[in-house]
Amino acid sequence: MHLTLHLTGRCNLRCRYCYAMPHGGGDMSFETVKAAIRHALSEVDRENPGQSLGVIFFGGEPLLMRDLIAKTVRHCRGIEAETGQLFHFKITTNGLLLDEEFLTGPDTGEIFVALSHDGVQAVQDAHRIDVNGSGTFDRLSPVIDLLLKHKPYAPVMLVVNPESVQHYAESVQYLFSRGFHYLICSLNYGGAWDDRTMAELKRQYKLLAKWYEQETLREEKFYFSPFEVKIASHVYPGSCKKERCELGKRQISVAPNGRLYPCVQFVGDGTDDEYCIGDVFAGVDEAARRRLYEVNAEEKPECAACAVRERCNHYCGCLNRQTTGRIDQVSPVLCAHERIVLPIVDQLAARLFKQRNAMFIQKHYNDLFPLLSLVEDTVKGKEAGG
Repeated sequence: MHLTLHLTGRCNLRCRYCYAMPHGGGDMSFETVKAAIRHALSEVDRENPGQSLGVIFFGGEPLLMRDLIAKTVRHCRGIEAETGQLFHFKITTNGLLLDEEFLTGPDTGEIFVALSHDGVQAVQDAHRIDVNGSGTFDRLSPVIDLLLKHKPYAPVMLVVNPESVQHYAESVQYLFSRGFHYLICSLNYGGAWDDRTMAELKRQYKLLAKWYEQETLREEKFYFSPFEVKIASHVYPGSCKKERCELGKRQISVAPNGRLYPCVQFVGDGTDDEYCIGDVFAGVDEAARRRLYEVNAEEKPECAACAVRERCNHYCGCLNRQTTGRIDQVSPVLCAHERIVLPIVDQLAARLFKQRNAMFIQKHYNDLFPLLSLVEDTVKGKEAGG
């Protein structure tokens, strides 16, 4: 299970496409943190005893609350010492406040860090601006070096917007060249996509397919989310269903005031409680959680006859709401995206399989590949370090 703590509504950026709560929202108290963890642990004990609890620090910009982060980690380590319950930690940050102290400190050094960054300067500076309207590309360049020095497996999270989709492939290749080998890319589904920008998106995916094939043939190890997920849906039919959105079942988001929501995109300014499923002090409203889950789980009528529905992300209530305002109404942008990317990925995978490329086959057909890859990288790192 994962518990996402929205530590603050405040942020030092003003990203033009941000879906998060309005800037200037409240900060979470330590009492709310402790209550949230107590609640999450009760769910772990009931649903899956012995499971590690993932605590994710989110915002706003969570590093504005770094003292609370350290305090939370210490609190959880204390629970570990007393009960044996395991925890793991992750933070998603824009990187401007990331420093050596946080990456190596006794309380925060083991936190898994994901960096939000949209790629080349033309894109980053157009969308991810600070409170004064200035771009952030140059300021984040040394941060990337620092992050990957200490956490070489850190992922980068890239958002693709219609206004800058022509730089998609270029941005992915730039971030890869900087050292990121885990690239998590998603569309801004709420953006103003049209036929022209969708045609450009298709062109960009074709360019990315060439890049993916080239790097795979060079035996580079990397993860590019839009392609890996679709290849998996072909190699392991039904895998999309297994990983489908479960709205509040395996992940709960906690607003700064302690209210509970089924996903990060539902945490708002507190004026819309349609998707609130309780609070950390009174607990989960099981009827509300079950209602949302059942509505989201129902097959959408518009998808019933679709040939790719088993490999599609149409079941994600968060993405649907972002575009249509409803969890049970599929985003037309999502439909268009899936129909574009699937044929391109299938053709790419067929080429690599036909060549019997060892890296491709190991990556997608060997369940032990992630573990073996980590061991190999660890050995190489020790040898390089003498």
